[in-house]
Amino acid sequence: MDVSEQLHENTQNIQENNQGTEARQVWNIDKSAELYRVSQWGHPYFSINAQGHVMVSPRGDNGSSIDLYELLQSLRKRNLELPLVVHFSDILHDRMERLHSAFSRAIAKYGYKGAYRGVFPVKCNNQRHFVKSVVEYGRDLHFGLEAGSKPELLIALSCLDTPGALLICNGYKDKAYMETAMLGSRLGKQVVIVLEQLDEVILAVKVAKRLGIKPVFGLRVKLSALSKGHWGGTVGTRAKFGLSIIDVHAAVEILRSHGMLDSLKLLHFHMGSQISSIANIKNALKEAGCIYVNLVKMGAPMGYLDVGGGLAVDYDGSRSDFYASKNYNTQNYANDVVAEINDCCALAKIDVPTIISESGRALSSHQAVLLFDVLGEGKISFGHIEPPAADAPHALRVLYEIYSEIGEDNYQEAFHDAVHYKKEASEAFQYGLLTLEQRAQADCLYWASCQRIQEIAGHLPDVPEDIGELESMFASIYYINLSVFRSAPDHWAIDQLFPIMPIHRLDEEPTVRATLADLTCDSDGKIDRFIAQKEDTSSLLEVHSLVPNASSAAEGPVGRGEHQPYCLGMFLCGAYQEIMGNLHNLFGETNAAYIEINPMGYSVKHIVRGETVGEVLGDVQYDAESLFENLRQQCETALLHGTIDLDKSQHLLNNFERGLGKYTYLTIE
Repeated sequence: MDVSEQLHENTQNIQENNQGTEARQVWNIDKSAELYRVSQWGHPYFSINAQGHVMVSPRGDNGSSIDLYELLQSLRKRNLELPLVVHFSDILHDRMERLHSAFSRAIAKYGYKGAYRGVFPVKCNNQRHFVKSVVEYGRDLHFGLEAGSKPELLIALSCLDTPGALLICNGYKDKAYMETAMLGSRLGKQVVIVLEQLDEVILAVKVAKRLGIKPVFGLRVKLSALSKGHWGGTVGTRAKFGLSIIDVHAAVEILRSHGMLDSLKLLHFHMGSQISSIANIKNALKEAGCIYVNLVKMGAPMGYLDVGGGLAVDYDGSRSDFYASKNYNTQNYANDVVAEINDCCALAKIDVPTIISESGRALSSHQAVLLFDVLGEGKISFGHIEPPAADAPHALRVLYEIYSEIGEDNYQEAFHDAVHYKKEASEAFQYGLLTLEQRAQADCLYWASCQRIQEIAGHLPDVPEDIGELESMFASIYYINLSVFRSAPDHWAIDQLFPIMPIHRLDEEPTVRATLADLTCDSDGKIDRFIAQKEDTSSLLEVHSLVPNASSAAEGPVGRGEHQPYCLGMFLCGAYQEIMGNLHNLFGETNAAYIEINPMGYSVKHIVRGETVGEVLGDVQYDAESLFENLRQQCETALLHGTIDLDKSQHLLNNFERGLGKYTYLTIE
């Protein structure tokens, strides 16, 4: 049997094996749900319907559902292009109700004599429509707001109109901050100024006396209890915010000396964001409870214990203490908070405080989905393999022999030989011993050999590490219409893991493994950490092949925009991402739509248009009119010198002028 016959037989065997595998494993939506772990991280809001589309149930199990792919088509008809953030306001409402109900059940279970009051930290998502929804949905639940800066304080003072609702004032404070907060307490809000440094205690006393206002103070304490994960280093004695135990004692004495100890009514601590282990929370609660009891014994009236944020989100659905998960649910959390504080106060025989939590991530993450399209695909490719000529360079002929003889019994040896002779061919090219055509032929043979080796290794249980890396080398790169720096900054900055999956075609088997590359001219502008079924994470995402348009397929190679639309969604991204995104490469804010369920189905309650090119240029101090005038003058000069004609000059100016009013992201026209 000659080489060509052997290759033909090998190809037939591979095809027959693939056909047999396909026959044994018929793909369905259940397999997609398992692959992307939708039921783990998405319950009860996200699922897959019979059409293979992602379904959104904004009220969980208690309301109607929306086909996300059909919603996207509807929004595009409203001239909202991708990328697009869709906010489901009813998910926010449901998250708030679930948190409040969990504490209500815990209070009833342990016979707790106090109450629970939730506050939402404005820093977590300070978009106007979002904050207004928090206030609106939180009225019946007596939800308040937390501000950590002067701008956030102004937002909270203006937007929070629930009588008696708490406004917790955290962060660094100057005289203006203190005055505004104290004066705002005269507007029917329960304003608590949390003092985090000793000099703030002194400043607060002076401002209160000058204004003649009796404020409500709180102290933020640094606990010795530690956490873990990305924010583990933000607690303990080296924490950025808070008073040490020594400082807490000093603060009490300062307030006592000025006759203002009766203003101290709150103790606050914060363990950091995304606390994945409930054990860390329990340890912190015990320590904070002891401090609270001692403050009461020192003469402070107290009344509030603010346990801060940290209630985690299960981004990967593993329900573990992995940094992107949590090993507890909301009810476990509420039970432990209530039980620990109850026990501590009972032991000391003092009244229990009103419990406050500042859960931001847990309330806001689920309500936002970032939708974006795939622009094109990049991958290693090589043409048809032809036998080299008899007088071809030695490396070329050996590479063809290696390629022709690869099998299960010698695939590892073949790989090492292929690596060696590819290097030899590269060096020969540098010395002028290979032509460009021959160098290309050598590279084709090398990659064809690697592909065959990778196919063989893919069916084997135990594969050497260097050959296992071939899978990533042959993975596709899907180019996405997105800036990671703008829309998913936490992925870039702190390796945050977000669920990412197609929002349609989920009744089809995804046959491509890919990383995602964004629009920016930055090597960090990529997404290469994804939820995995067995390991913690995977560097590749299972996606579907891009389907060429009928006309494009008939004409030859498929270019950008010549395939059928393929849309992906990034889920659980409603906390921090919109406000923390930056203008790298001048990609601006994305389009946003706020969706609300109603008896007729749903309505688009608010649309927020993404930034135009002109608006983004204004952000970096460029004036659009001046830019246009500069270009116009250059065109006039070019016309005088004859390097451009009038039609092309006007075409350029028209494009420039229209471009200033366009979305900063790519559109397929």
